[in-house]
Amino acid sequence: MYKLENLIKLSLNETNPDLVLKGGNIVNVFTNEIIKSDVAIDNGIIVGIGEYHGKREIDVANKYIVPGFIDSHLHIESTMLTPKEFCKAVLPRGTTTVIADPHEISNICGLDGINYMLEESENLPMDIFYMLPSCVPCTEFESNGAILKAKDLQSLINKDMILGLGEMMNYPGVISKNNEVLSKLKLAIDNNKIIDGHGPHIKDKELNAYVISGVTTEHECSTIEEMIDRLRLGMYILIREGSAAKNLNDLIKAVNKDNISRCLLCSDDRHPEEILNKGHINHSIKLAISKGIEVIDAIKMATINPAICYKLKNKGAIAPGYDADLLIIDNFNNFYIEKVYKKGILVAKYNKPLFNVVYKNSYEENFVNTVNISNIRKENLQIKITSEKVNIIRVLPHSLETKKIIKRVKTKNNKFTFDKDEDILKLAVIERHGKNNNIGLALVENFKLRNGAIASTIAHDSHNLIVIGDNDEDIICAVNEVKRCRGGIAISSNKKILESLPLEIAGLMSSKDIEFVNLKFERMLDIAYNYLNVNKDIDPFMTLSFMALPVIGDIKLTDKGLFDVNKFKFIDINNK
Repeated sequence: MYKLENLIKLSLNETNPDLVLKGGNIVNVFTNEIIKSDVAIDNGIIVGIGEYHGKREIDVANKYIVPGFIDSHLHIESTMLTPKEFCKAVLPRGTTTVIADPHEISNICGLDGINYMLEESENLPMDIFYMLPSCVPCTEFESNGAILKAKDLQSLINKDMILGLGEMMNYPGVISKNNEVLSKLKLAIDNNKIIDGHGPHIKDKELNAYVISGVTTEHECSTIEEMIDRLRLGMYILIREGSAAKNLNDLIKAVNKDNISRCLLCSDDRHPEEILNKGHINHSIKLAISKGIEVIDAIKMATINPAICYKLKNKGAIAPGYDADLLIIDNFNNFYIEKVYKKGILVAKYNKPLFNVVYKNSYEENFVNTVNISNIRKENLQIKITSEKVNIIRVLPHSLETKKIIKRVKTKNNKFTFDKDEDILKLAVIERHGKNNNIGLALVENFKLRNGAIASTIAHDSHNLIVIGDNDEDIICAVNEVKRCRGGIAISSNKKILESLPLEIAGLMSSKDIEFVNLKFERMLDIAYNYLNVNKDIDPFMTLSFMALPVIGDIKLTDKGLFDVNKFKFIDINNK
């Protein structure tokens, strides 16, 4: 940074700054005003607001100048893109800073996975900060590829790109005062770091205990009641609009002038086709405005609010001393972002990136050889039925939640058999880290897939191989294709592969560019909806990926078996 004397000279315009944006309508997030003025920028920093002359002047009269957007919580791996390709996708849409949690890749590759994400995020024209994964493994109820303890995270906690401890999903461990969980919380607290939450359904004294343990944020609220409970205890609420979980429509109704300073926007898990076709955080802002939130208030939820929450001192506003992360927007009716400046440099224009990134030519074996499963045969997929009724996972629309239902199913020789007249599918989670060859089996309702199967190595959070289908032949065919691709997504019908998307980096991300990934993914979505007739109220791939996460919903499936989330224990598929 310049010496203080130089900054003062620039602010007084005794010397000319590098760049002046002339005559724009500045969105002031401190006073909820729009002020017509110049913005003076030097060395990537805003040095003045007012009337300025600069070495270079750009006329932005009648345009709006807005702080760059901040995504307060996401998993880059869920975009199926590397950090570099992710940057190319979201920066032109106004996101200049993100706060990411790399717990997807760390559940497979451990510390190596975190270091890979840190390395890939360097020297990009956007700021990617990280929260250290708090739950690797997510729970003891599934098999994953690595274990990270507090002592493992110690070496990373004070890196510049690390803001704190990622979402604490093991809330039972907090409540029960588990020593390892408390060690991780203490690591963050002792180093003055933020702790993210993940505690749906916690209430009353248990919620008090969760908050007093240091947890500051929550992105898993799905009801207004949950949101208000947490706001009253001083938590920040990260309102999520992802590909599967879309909570903004419900939660935005509770946002008002009294609590908006504690409300942020996040994407959590968002697929590339939605980013390219609908947008990123800019989409959430537009949606909030359409639901009655005032324009500047909606902008604040993606700028100054996350900056304050995550202690990003010089981000989120347009004022002297702040980073010149700025957006030029034509009008607030269509909210079209014409230009994006990152630290005073034009990095995107008219939805196109103006920068190139350097790609690796190869990846280490521990990142590309992560799918280790035995050959799957029909006998591995048989579900024994010994009761009149069985426990079934019911998929819910636009949600990561599930509901446990109990009903009769068709059987033959005391084994489940597919019934074309019933919407009951077979779900399998196959351990893929080469540890134990576990296969968990369950039944699913309301996915509505017909005549095929979908398999994927994206299965939160341990990312075993998950597959759903209405016949064993296509289930096996899809599994074998994913195995051949060294990870990814595959669709099978009539024992033929209709399409597949290789995700060779840890079975989560593609080494290809976003155009390749998006083209493949859009074709797969079309096949899922229009050929396999998957329920159009769900995202087939994102919904499938969360059916193995045993911390959300009534009932989920891991490689170890059917899991009742509310009781926090395994249950038999047979309802006895």
